[in-house]
Formats: sequence, C-alpha cells, structure tokens
Amino acid sequence: MIKNAKKQRPVNLDLSTIRFPVTAIASILHRVSGVITFVAVGILLWLLGQSLSSPEGFLVAHAIMSGLLAKFILWGILTALAYHVVVGIRHMLMDTGLLDETLIAGKRSAMISFVLTFVLSLLAGVLVW
Repeated sequence: MIKNAKKQRPVNLDLSTIRFPVTAIASILHRVSGVITFVAVGILLWLLGQSLSSPEGFLVAHAIMSGLLAKFILWGILTALAYHVVVGIRHMLMDTGLLDETLIAGKRSAMISFVLTFVLSLLAGVLVW
C-alpha cells in the first residue's frame, strides 16, 4: 500500500497573484451585477412607492434623489444594470449559436461587452447629472 497516495500540490491563496482571463472576469462581474440589480430593485421600488404615496412623499423622494450621493448610487445602479443586460445578451447570442464559442471569440465578445458598458455608463451619467 502506498503511504503518500495524494500528491502534495502547492496551494496559492494570494488572490493578487492570480491572473484571471477576461472571460472569467466578465462572468464574475455578470454575477456581481445581477446581485447589485436585485438589491437595487428593492431600493428603487421603495423610492417609487414613496414618491407616489402623496405630494409630501414626492417631495421627500425628490429631496433624496437630489443629493450627490444618491445620484452617484443611481449611476452605479444603472451601470450595473447596463452591464448585466449587455452580457446577458452576449450569453444568449452564444447559446443560440450566433456567436462562436471559441476562446478567441469569447475574449473578443467580452471586450466588446466592456466597451459597450463603458459607453452606456457614460450615457447613464449624462442622464443622471
């Protein structure tokens, strides 16, 4: 019987030294943007309910949204939503076979998704401010 049947492999726990491929980064950010969007829906629904409750409630919601921090948070929510939609469309195109599922095509479509999200983020910033 072999005593040391398990191979002793090195374990790297320093995440700053790990280089993720662009497709992995796109996938991780897609999940993060989904969580942000899920949480943001509750906040935005509360704000909508507040604004529709009464004229005073509308003034309260307007006062909340006129602050710089609230505008920055709204811009972040819109950016996360834009990224989630763009990458979701990318995944649907890959699932239907309209995009190749090769490594090069995956890297290219991930980079295009980042660029599209950057442009949409700028447009959301213009819309918010």
